[in-house]
Amino acid sequence: LFQKDSFAFVDTDTAKKIFADTPDAISNTVKIAESCELEIPLGDWVFPNIEYKKSYNEDLRDLAYEGLEIRKMELTDIVKTRLEYELKVIADKGYSPYFLVVYDLLRFSRENDILTNIRGSVAGSLVTYLLRITKCDPLAYKLPFERFLNPERPSAPDIDMDYADTRRDEVIDYARRKYGIDNVAQIGTFGTMMARGAVKDVARAMKYPYVVGDRISKLIPMPKQGFPVTIKGALEDIPELKELYDTDREVQIILDMAQKVEGCARHISVHAAGTVISPAPLWEWTPIQKDPKGGKIITQYDMYTIEDAGLLKFDFLGIRNLTILGDAIKIAKENYNIDVDIEEISLSDAKTFEMLSRGETMGLFQLNGSGMTRFLKELKPNAIFDINAMVALYRPGPLEMIPEYIRRKHDPSLISYLDPRLEQILDQSFGVIVYQDDVMLIAIHLAGYSWLEADKLRKAMGKKIPAEMQAQKEKLLAGFVEHGLSVKKGQKLWELIEPFAAYGFNKAHAASYGRVAYQTAYMKANFPVAYMTAIMTNESGDVEKIAEIVSECKRMNIKVLPPNVNTSAGGFSIVQEGTENDEFSISNFQFSKNTDTNANTDADAISNNTSNEEILFGLYTIKNLGVDISDAIIEERNKNGKYKSFEDFILRVTHKNLNKKSLEALTKCGALDDLVERGEVLANLESILEFHKHVVKDNVMQDSLFGGMETSSFVMKKAPPVSQEQKLSWEKDLLGLFVSGFPLDPWKEKLEARGIDITKVHHDTPDGKEVSLGVIIENIKITITKKGDQMALVKLRDYRGTIEVAVFPETYKKYKSLLIIDVPLVVRGKVSTRNGEKTIAIDEVRNLRQ
Repeated sequence: LFQKDSFAFVDTDTAKKIFADTPDAISNTVKIAESCELEIPLGDWVFPNIEYKKSYNEDLRDLAYEGLEIRKMELTDIVKTRLEYELKVIADKGYSPYFLVVYDLLRFSRENDILTNIRGSVAGSLVTYLLRITKCDPLAYKLPFERFLNPERPSAPDIDMDYADTRRDEVIDYARRKYGIDNVAQIGTFGTMMARGAVKDVARAMKYPYVVGDRISKLIPMPKQGFPVTIKGALEDIPELKELYDTDREVQIILDMAQKVEGCARHISVHAAGTVISPAPLWEWTPIQKDPKGGKIITQYDMYTIEDAGLLKFDFLGIRNLTILGDAIKIAKENYNIDVDIEEISLSDAKTFEMLSRGETMGLFQLNGSGMTRFLKELKPNAIFDINAMVALYRPGPLEMIPEYIRRKHDPSLISYLDPRLEQILDQSFGVIVYQDDVMLIAIHLAGYSWLEADKLRKAMGKKIPAEMQAQKEKLLAGFVEHGLSVKKGQKLWELIEPFAAYGFNKAHAASYGRVAYQTAYMKANFPVAYMTAIMTNESGDVEKIAEIVSECKRMNIKVLPPNVNTSAGGFSIVQEGTENDEFSISNFQFSKNTDTNANTDADAISNNTSNEEILFGLYTIKNLGVDISDAIIEERNKNGKYKSFEDFILRVTHKNLNKKSLEALTKCGALDDLVERGEVLANLESILEFHKHVVKDNVMQDSLFGGMETSSFVMKKAPPVSQEQKLSWEKDLLGLFVSGFPLDPWKEKLEARGIDITKVHHDTPDGKEVSLGVIIENIKITITKKGDQMALVKLRDYRGTIEVAVFPETYKKYKSLLIIDVPLVVRGKVSTRNGEKTIAIDEVRNLRQ
């Protein structure tokens, strides 16, 4: 037996011995092989079976021209020329059916109120804009079609479709119904053994203790800016790893073997978005199998091989922010009777830009984070182009151009161009290079590149390979000089372009994402309570995120109430402050009531939250409670009215899941506070449950917990009330955050008198300034320095925000006994900026209780 490549072979003599009793077996295998003939054609596209009226090309043309009226766009010479050019390129390359399928999927989504967005360069197409596939007018935004598709481009177009993440599967199910259940499948993808994983897998397979593989793998750096680190590269760059390799035989054996398997396929899973749709059952183009985890049918070819086989990939991506937008729109309708057409809102809304200029960005798509917020406050955006530019610039490389962009926006006299030809390319960004497209257009118009050559330049810059970059630099500089630039100006232009290597952002993508970012800002500025409720509903389960949202609600003067058995729905909901339960105005997705109660709500009152709306935690958000018992509590309340007392609650909620675990959860989180004191329930828990068992078994609805009836066997014992500190601890455990108060409350006045908090550190405190903050620790991670000393990376929270700080070895050793989660502390240290984010190097820690 011997092995060659990935196949095993048996020599002839051995085979004859193995099959001595069936000698024909060997010769028959040859006959079978000679009888088989399989030819798999590659490189020819096949498309789903689409109904058409005339032909694919003519139907696409008709839909595009019909779109002019829908988009209210005049058919000028410029529009007609661009439209005809795009239609010709699409038709000549044979891609009309692909566009028609995408149009059909987006039409279904639009008709079923599923919010969508398109990412990537396709937003540069006028055809897709007129088909309502994309949302940005490419002429107004100056988006080139050729970045998406041009006559020289050898690869197929790629239209990435974003859907509200909770409704993405509806669109895939529609595709299965429309194009055939056997013709639609998600694409399989192969996980490979990366450096760290290969080391751990090899160590485990070779029976080494877990700590051995773990210790070695931790010395291999994590991927840097999307570029993986190889074992070979780590040995060259990390002296500690190289020394271990040279001196420890076990490490040498593991790393040598790990290098042999590094990069090999490890397992198959489902591509996050890729789906294929074929005109006949998929097995005619690709082997298929069941997803190892979910059981759905997936392809055994990966995304690259599937296209070689002729099937174009359709990307269905789920985006939570689209779900949040959709939910916020529903809440606005249910609470204010206002229909918000998010695709038709004004892109120059004053409230939206004023909010962004104040830096109120928490919960917004693409625009949150302290670094981005700081720049937005300086920029004071007043146009959608500012939003697009910030989406593109806020990343390594282009980040250094943000201050210049801001200066030029506020002082137009600073705007200048190295060459007059640059004005046409850079006028919307005040002469600053912002996008990949800017670099490509500069190469085309100032260096004579074709679109194919410009695309090669973009890819070379993205790979950051020094030799390729040097070759592209020489070619580009030569092109500049040949087409009229001086050597000095050409060199200066290259210096402006070079920072974009690997980080430049697609202009059409920035426009698409900038639009969604603006839409989220619009909803927060104009419907703040509805928007924050939508965020909380969609982030339910993420304790850290919910805590941030509650902090933001407090800043916005929106009160967040703990769950309540008499008022809470399943998820988060809006209530009117002080409203009696029978008249409660409530909005929730699981239990929604379409009322016109707030139909006449004034828009300014909505956006300023002067209507005294509050956000109420839902019962589903309570840890250890469960959906079934939550539904039972809500159903009984809806049928027979609110619970008048704790006794009334126990008598009426007869569901089997009202047990020790669920009753404790309801009590400790405060959901029963209107009916009974928490300590009293917990002191009588066993007796209450025994009584409830009797109620459920015998349906004795007239018994009394307080011994008033003949069948009752106990009286509720009195118990001391629970302390506020204990209440907060329970809320943190069961809801993920403090709702009825905050651990710093006893010292609030003194802390506020200091005039400094985490938000001010992020936005208004210069580097080097020493600050002293009242905080609690939300998270702490102990790490080891290269010298072997312990230090801590700590996440601090106060009333207004959070910040990541470092406690270096000497300070950590001195104060580690005080670094306890949720304990009120005062910390002192110096502010600095790291990776664009503010941080503090802690020098001193003190317990506020002492």
